[in-house]
Amino acid sequence: MRFLFVLMLSSTIYIQGQNGPTQISLWDNGAPGFEELKDKPEQAKDYWVKSVHNPSITVYQPEEGKANGTSVLIFPGGGHRLLVYTAEGRDPALYLNRLGITAFVLKYRLGREEGSPYDLNIHPKQDAYRAMRYIRTHSDQWNIDPAKVGVMGFSAGGEVAAMVAYETGNGDINSQDPVEQQNGKPDFQILVYPGPLLIPENIEKDAPPAFIVAAIDDPCCSTPSIKLLEVYHAAGVPAEAHIYSQGGHAFNMGYRSELNTLKTWPDRLTDWLEVNNLLSD
Repeated sequence: MRFLFVLMLSSTIYIQGQNGPTQISLWDNGAPGFEELKDKPEQAKDYWVKSVHNPSITVYQPEEGKANGTSVLIFPGGGHRLLVYTAEGRDPALYLNRLGITAFVLKYRLGREEGSPYDLNIHPKQDAYRAMRYIRTHSDQWNIDPAKVGVMGFSAGGEVAAMVAYETGNGDINSQDPVEQQNGKPDFQILVYPGPLLIPENIEKDAPPAFIVAAIDDPCCSTPSIKLLEVYHAAGVPAEAHIYSQGGHAFNMGYRSELNTLKTWPDRLTDWLEVNNLLSD
């Protein structure tokens, strides 16, 4: 068993911008059961996006010739009321690109947004599975390895990760839609101050290896992070956790923090990715 705990007490719509990322709708005709909302516009301002009715992935690709075959589907946080798209979607995607990883940012439906018609326990999970399956179906298009598709969840996005990480993820082999035939379970997961919902009591041996980072003074998400580490430990599944003494909640990629420890936490993730052979072809 590989286990490390570091406790530090101190189908398809394409929207192509000029040299920018590509946004792809997950369903041609809109999300099942909500097709009439497909063309309802999103709301976006400053750092956030909300009013997501046409779930999509936005593709961020490494520089030409740098891709190593690994990919990560990113779930931004925002309490299921909005998506912290800039700091917990775009920024981590660009960081992963610099490592040669192809990144996808999921705009998932929000069950706690005012007036939302969506069920927190159903529709984000549906979107996450669809995105995972879409990525694997089109893996040749982006030159990625369908056996090296991970997820990265921030806060509430960590709860979305939990919706797909601990089930079999088997697709429907009888479906007429080739996307739905694919497996939707991630091969690894990166959890950044993951939210308290859906922390499992136990996991199977095939649970995806995990990297976890949080601050001990986070009133929301330090306890869930430590609990999840204990669950991994009990199951003998590889996990690495970095629990910092300060930082609170929502320190994002650490770029804006005044704490040098948090500014460099992505370096710990880089090390973990390298150790797990996710930075080489």
